[in-house]
Amino acid sequence: MRERRGEGEDMTEHEQAPPGIDPTVPSVARMYDYYLGGKDNFASDRIAGEKIVELVPNVKDVARSNRAFLGRTVRHLAAAGIRQFIDIGTGLPTQENVHQVVLREAPDSQIVYVDNDPIVLVHARALLADNAQTIVIPGDLREPGAILDHPDVRERIDFDQPVAVLMVSILHFVADDKEVSGIAASFGERLVSGSHVVISHVTSGDLTEEQVRQGRGVYGTTTAGGIFPRPLSQIRGLFDGLEMLEPGLVPVYDWRPDFGDVVIPPGAGAVTVGAVGRVP
Repeated sequence: MRERRGEGEDMTEHEQAPPGIDPTVPSVARMYDYYLGGKDNFASDRIAGEKIVELVPNVKDVARSNRAFLGRTVRHLAAAGIRQFIDIGTGLPTQENVHQVVLREAPDSQIVYVDNDPIVLVHARALLADNAQTIVIPGDLREPGAILDHPDVRERIDFDQPVAVLMVSILHFVADDKEVSGIAASFGERLVSGSHVVISHVTSGDLTEEQVRQGRGVYGTTTAGGIFPRPLSQIRGLFDGLEMLEPGLVPVYDWRPDFGDVVIPPGAGAVTVGAVGRVP
């Protein structure tokens, strides 16, 4: 994404984007990378990210705790015997990607990454060039059928066997509540018994209405077009028809935490909740 630069040089002067990418428009994937301390972001992403940090000072911890939740859930599912994973809205590569966690637990697994951000696709393909068990395809969360019926997915994934579908920190970029419910239901309906769906979703937590309004304004300038926190009751409804694994729908840092994981104290601001649902 960037040219090599000398020490002390202004990185904004050397940023380059692939053809068709406007680096002046923030991307939620690159903002998330910025929150996690990554380097795959442009000045526009960092400016937008810092606006969110001013509004929601705990946002970097929120991102880190969400990333840890992803790792714990896929590690649990791999240990439980799941050998097929579809990660939708995978985002930019960082440490402990899904395939790294899964293949460490179960080397015979198959992993499919799905994203509609061109820069994510470029980076993921470069990262996975030598990994025969992991592929990346372009796909839009809003079109579940197109993802599940993609020829590369059908070739890689056996839908007669259990599959884990991961929608981690992605559904809150879809504005319409009915559409979000329909997306979750569409994936669940296509999976056989013993499959699992992993979802995390942002809530407003202890943020004021004004903080939420301003935060949505910042995200409204991004390629995603906005962010839409939802109450627990709506997020819980995304698991209708599924059997929630213990401890149910909880703040992501409380889902079977490991020692040393990020913990966000009450009253700190935004909260991301998550759960794992099993297809009965």
